[in-house]
Amino acid sequence: MTAATLRTYTCKDLAQMAKKEGVTGWHSMRKEELIDALAKAARRRKRSGGSQASVEQNGKSAANGAPRLSPAQRRAKSRIDALRTRLSQLKNISTNQEDDAAADTDRVVLMVRDAYWLQALWEVKPSSVERARTAMGHNWHGAKPTLRIYKVLEDGSSSLYRDIAIHGGVNHWYIDVSEPPSHFRAELGYGGVNDSFYCLCRSSKVTTPTPGSTDAVNGNWSDVAENADRIFAMSGGYSAQGTSMELQQLLEERLQRRMGRPTETRFGNGAGGQVSDREELSFAVDAELVIYGATNPHAHVTVEGEPVTLRPDGTFAVRMHLPDRRQVVPVVASAPDGVEQKTIILGIERNTKELEPLVRDSMRSL
Repeated sequence: MTAATLRTYTCKDLAQMAKKEGVTGWHSMRKEELIDALAKAARRRKRSGGSQASVEQNGKSAANGAPRLSPAQRRAKSRIDALRTRLSQLKNISTNQEDDAAADTDRVVLMVRDAYWLQALWEVKPSSVERARTAMGHNWHGAKPTLRIYKVLEDGSSSLYRDIAIHGGVNHWYIDVSEPPSHFRAELGYGGVNDSFYCLCRSSKVTTPTPGSTDAVNGNWSDVAENADRIFAMSGGYSAQGTSMELQQLLEERLQRRMGRPTETRFGNGAGGQVSDREELSFAVDAELVIYGATNPHAHVTVEGEPVTLRPDGTFAVRMHLPDRRQVVPVVASAPDGVEQKTIILGIERNTKELEPLVRDSMRSL
């Protein structure tokens, strides 16, 4: 609408038009002022309408109504999407994310490596992770994959020993523990807010040995294969409480051989041989006595009257034959100046008995 057209209207009509256009101060304007304000409003409306038409014509707005992003915004969005994907992968602890049928069941197994180290291994199905997501509801967003370690007390009760934050992409974890010998078990799941915990699977109880009673075992499976029976025994495989079926199954799957006592596995190799062809079992046992201790580095030490060579730190160790009888072994330490002398007497007895051999009828056991 042009200024000439506006002049054909009365002042009252122009005032009403200015009111509708939202012109500020229209009620105090004269006719020429109203015409000028309405003309400017018409020009502004025309410009804004043309810009919107140009945007729609050139396809600047996406079909879904989302605005077109600048290159910097696209790069930022790409980084955010990649971060979300990575966080989702770290949260997913399923061990076979492509095939849900690859694992028969969810399981976590504790293996004793030495007096101060445990190793946890697990297998989790993707469907189990989805069940955890559904069960935790809105708490899932803050949930973290967690390996929960319990210390089992002598009365059978358990106390929380440690929560370990783990992540997806791995299926085992090394755990340092203290105060051997002690009993432990593990739970694998997701920890939520307010100390909530969704458990996917639990392990059997294992017991760490007394320090020095066993050598450390390496973490790779080639070393596990060489020490499988020892690891199986330390992890409760031969305990009076019974075998850990999860551990036995895991070792048998990885090592491709039976695990357990010879009475349970003797038919695995050579079961088809005749009893008459069996070679007689040879068996001999002997024992040695190891005496070790510590004193001042410059002291003089004797065992049964024989001098002992001390190490630079004052420690010593003596290996002796242990006969099948009772004996008394005096160990004497003297100060370098000969003023002070201390004696410790060890009373030791060896009593060896050989039982009658037990021959099982393998054909009857089949």
